[in-house]
Amino acid sequence: MLLPARLLHRKITSHKGDFGHIFILAGCMQFSGAALLCSDAAMRSGAGLVTLGVPRGIAGSIIKRKSPEVILRPLAQSRQFTLSIRAYSSIRALLNEIDVLILGPGLSRNSSTQSLIHRILGNINKPVIIDADGINALCGRLDLLTRSASRQDIILTPHPGEMSRLSGLDIVEIQRNRKDIACRFAKQNKVIVVLKGYRTIVADYRGNLYTNRTGNAGMATAGSGDVLTGILGAFLAQGLSGFEAARYAVYLHGLAGDLAAKEKTQLGMVASDIIAKLPQAIRLSS
Repeated sequence: MLLPARLLHRKITSHKGDFGHIFILAGCMQFSGAALLCSDAAMRSGAGLVTLGVPRGIAGSIIKRKSPEVILRPLAQSRQFTLSIRAYSSIRALLNEIDVLILGPGLSRNSSTQSLIHRILGNINKPVIIDADGINALCGRLDLLTRSASRQDIILTPHPGEMSRLSGLDIVEIQRNRKDIACRFAKQNKVIVVLKGYRTIVADYRGNLYTNRTGNAGMATAGSGDVLTGILGAFLAQGLSGFEAARYAVYLHGLAGDLAAKEKTQLGMVASDIIAKLPQAIRLSS
């Protein structure tokens, strides 16, 4: 599959503002790596600007490990070093300046953090990608999807376990009927679903459907989903529609994973190896 010209061909007069500003809300004391992987993948996939919002108490350790290109935004935290509902006013002010919001990698299930997610989703008027603990916060609160302040694209990236919690369906049933369940959930909730796993499914509420063919079992490793979310955010920020951004993101993510497996082996590869292979995967898709 060739990536679209919109991603590959840049005008000589381009500047960073032409390629989107992504705001990533991610990380906690236990899962700071998710924030780093997601932001690094977004930068490697062509985003013009990436701002990473993390709990204030882990910002010091994050700044020592993050890519120098990523902007760091320390935010109010709970006693457990997770994002707090008290961070909402700062987040709301920044939402006016960005093009895409990524919500969820490594955020935790802390009650204050979950309340923050609920408030953001109830008021967001920008395209948003909901991953990991952002998805967990939606369990029992799917009304937040249909009550969104605007009809910008909302993209969910569940693995089968998260899809089970969202839908109330058994994981075995989900795996047996991946296409039908992803399509039905997307239509019922007016969202785009990226149902991860072997042959990742992308389905939207308009009836579009894509089954991915790249990728390998070596990608079943911690942080691989965070990398996918970063790629997806970058493609969305660069002007692709939600469905197209998701389709190309899962393809490129899988291709980079295949390249990483050839060099590192499926047994020996880790999520950061996928990021390292993104430039080569982009070249092969040009």
